[in-house]
Amino acid sequence: MKLITFSGPPSSGKTSVVLKLINELASKGKSAGVIKFDCLYANEAELFGKYDIPVKVGLSGGLCPDHFFVTNIQEGVEWGANEGFDFLFTESAGLCNRCSPHIKNVLAICVIDNLMGMDTPRKIGPMLRMADVVVITKYDIVSQAEREVFAFRVMQANPKARLLFINGISGQGVFELSRLVSEAPDTWTVTDHRLRFSMPAALCSYCLGETLIGSEYEVGNLKKIKY
Repeated sequence: MKLITFSGPPSSGKTSVVLKLINELASKGKSAGVIKFDCLYANEAELFGKYDIPVKVGLSGGLCPDHFFVTNIQEGVEWGANEGFDFLFTESAGLCNRCSPHIKNVLAICVIDNLMGMDTPRKIGPMLRMADVVVITKYDIVSQAEREVFAFRVMQANPKARLLFINGISGQGVFELSRLVSEAPDTWTVTDHRLRFSMPAALCSYCLGETLIGSEYEVGNLKKIKY
């Protein structure tokens, strides 16, 4: 089984790309399952269900999505292996743009869209900078100049990544992505694997449920602006 991690900001088109990719792989006789990681709401069970694609959805609630991901991914891999999938795709939204859900020796894909603003690639952390493949969506509704500048900014942020333009509606460009994921290494466990980058630092009084504002209530891993 090949494990592939998808990440990217909310509404960048991750689910559409994954759907088109799975349909392309299915045309070659390959099976796939999906695990969706999110915070409060996800309708992937309905979306993938329309195509009879097995899917599991996990909502982190008040927990950091990255921590939720890393403490659930091994069980997810075991589920995929037990189901006999050829591919297992995980999808997580980079809610703070600092997320880092990529694992060493596991193909990592980041999806961003061309409408997010020219400076966006500079604002996205490890989920873009540590990805093997960066997929740009919604490129068909901007000018050629905007496409080129945006792509240049992406390559500045991650010069080692393979850059692909994919239309999430028509599926144009997904064939090349299917070739890349087919060349990914097999993964049967992620126990003892390492994340490519550390997760966002945590554990302060607000992580533990504090709601009162003021220095007397601030305890733990804190960072202050100098005024």
